[in-house]
Amino acid sequence: MSKIGIFFGTDTGSTRLVAKKIYSLLGEEVADKPKNINKTRPAELLQYDALILGTPSYGVGELPGLATGCMEANWAEFIPYLDDADLSGKRVALFGLGNQERYADRFASSMIHLYRIFYGYGADIVGQWPTEGYQFKHSHAIIDNQFVGIVLDQRTQPHLTEERLKIWLAQITPQLLPAALETA
Repeated sequence: MSKIGIFFGTDTGSTRLVAKKIYSLLGEEVADKPKNINKTRPAELLQYDALILGTPSYGVGELPGLATGCMEANWAEFIPYLDDADLSGKRVALFGLGNQERYADRFASSMIHLYRIFYGYGADIVGQWPTEGYQFKHSHAIIDNQFVGIVLDQRTQPHLTEERLKIWLAQITPQLLPAALETA
């Protein structure tokens, strides 16, 4: 599919709101409306060659899901349905939410699990984000001194979200949809 698919897991609704903001910034010509992963079938996700996937941070060292205290199904319940999907040639960008003050020792760490899973299925992961501008002790979502995707703190830095998203989307959109942008 020539548009970007946006899928998210959420519990309190914050990740859904960020997904909607991403869609609004990209526009309907570039992206399809965001979908909650707990209402998605694998075929819906797999139809896209370019994906933006979002996750909240719940639990310690786990994907968000019922076992980590989420009230509804989340990524932990969806991933097993992918079976051994081949995502070769698909491009994936990640966004994760976290609270750098309350959870400074595991800030936005859930995002690493989506990174490992989709990378393991053969996807090309794009959209790494610098760690500068955040105050935290540790995050598992860092590889080569960068977050594996954009991290947003809606509790302590909500005023930075829109500008960060604009910068990030300007970086990743040409990587996610190079052919579509060349003809635009």
